[in-house]
Amino acid sequence: MQQQIIYEVRVSYIGSLNEIRTREPFMVYFSNLKKTIDNITGQLALNGWPIKINYTAVYRGLQIRDVFHQDFDVAGNKVFRITISKKTLNPIIDTLGIDEMPVLKKR
Repeated sequence: MQQQIIYEVRVSYIGSLNEIRTREPFMVYFSNLKKTIDNITGQLALNGWPIKINYTAVYRGLQIRDVFHQDFDVAGNKVFRITISKKTLNPIIDTLGIDEMPVLKKR
């Protein structure tokens, strides 16, 4: 099977406002980084949040640290964090730490 990189987008609710209304993190996966960024910026704009994410920043963050974080806040209170990370689909399976079976000596 062929290996492929996919991008996980996780929206985690953080800060003191999360204590009032607790919510589970939301995750979605994309196979194309440009479409990932387009979808995130579209949703942010649709819901009235400032666009703090751009392709270059995400690309550089993924190249350097394999993860990109951006926090969003209102009046100094953090509301949620968007995390984009790289995942490998169909990783190469190695020996899993299993050694070769020893051969019995014939007498």
